[in-house]
Amino acid sequence: MSFIWPFEDINRFMSLRPTFYNAEMLSVLWLTKEEIVQKLLPPPLEPMQDPLVFAFVANYPKTNFGLPYYESALFLGALFNGEPGFYCLAMPVTNDLAMAGGRELGGYPKKIAQIQLNKDGQNVLGWAERHGIRFIEIQAILTGAMTEKAQVFADLITEAGGMIVFNFLHGQKPIETTLQPSFHLIRQFISVNFQTLEVGEAKVTLTESQHDPWAEVEVVKVLGATYSVGNSTMEEVTVLAETDPMTFAPYAFRMWDPLPD
Repeated sequence: MSFIWPFEDINRFMSLRPTFYNAEMLSVLWLTKEEIVQKLLPPPLEPMQDPLVFAFVANYPKTNFGLPYYESALFLGALFNGEPGFYCLAMPVTNDLAMAGGRELGGYPKKIAQIQLNKDGQNVLGWAERHGIRFIEIQAILTGAMTEKAQVFADLITEAGGMIVFNFLHGQKPIETTLQPSFHLIRQFISVNFQTLEVGEAKVTLTESQHDPWAEVEVVKVLGATYSVGNSTMEEVTVLAETDPMTFAPYAFRMWDPLPD
């Protein structure tokens, strides 16, 4: 081990497609208000017909990059040129390298948090917290029934073999004598292969936090929950568009905590 990497290791690292084995995930869908999605969704992304929100709590016991860890995430349903996907608002994790890799290579707004996922028969509990505030808690009962809209979503992911995620990668480029940030909208397909997929009902509790404002994405109607175990892989990233820095600037700090008053 050295601070200096040989090119063989660099090439392995840069060509790696992160894969998660026997990943355990509790996911939940809910509808929020249209005006909330309009506020939080950065252009050029556009809202779906329904103000759909997708969140999960996951346990990754084994990966091809050597890290077991827990993760949670919050997404808004979005469209780009008519293609549906999910824009990532937040993604707390329990490991520093998972945070760094997700931020720097995939544009994921990751922060270090405490996260837990537990299953007891048909009951599943998942939560995430930072600074002593449990900003999301999902309580699910795997009854085998869910709303039609949630079932359509579960079937879509199963049939497509995964889901599309939209993110923004931040870079730097020289403009005259200053450095201005450039923001690229990227698309990534997350492929999944379920070994177990159960559906049911859920209760979602969002708690106000100045550091993790998940409660801003108000729960209007919970559509249902899924509990899954399987393998997933983060496929190659495609650059879709470059966004004007001043247009995107208000959306660019979701991976940071606010400055103290």
